[in-house]
Amino acid sequence: MTKLAYRKVGDYYLPNLSYPEIKRTYGKYGMMREEYLKNHKTGLWNRLILNAELVPHLNEIDRIARKRLEIILPDFMKSAGVTEELKQKDQLKWVGLANACKAQAEEIIFDEIIFS
Repeated sequence: MTKLAYRKVGDYYLPNLSYPEIKRTYGKYGMMREEYLKNHKTGLWNRLILNAELVPHLNEIDRIARKRLEIILPDFMKSAGVTEELKQKDQLKWVGLANACKAQAEEIIFDEIIFS
């Protein structure tokens, strides 16, 4: 059994608690999940923090969301007619359609993964 060390803060002794540092590799989708949990799922947010599971959870959510985007985005782009030929002929239209397809794909990801 590990003996806890304490430090005096004012009139109180508080335990010196620490948890292992875990590398943060999450990006946009992990940060969005973090904000969602913080603002709407405070119980889960606190549990993940107290068990030092928040960063691994956010890393995994970000990885899953990016993988899902890689899978569904090409299908949306194909069905919308976003091709290399269009890119050569009308770049502005290509960019607009590509951005619309990405926005649609991200709405699905938000609903399925981030905000669930």
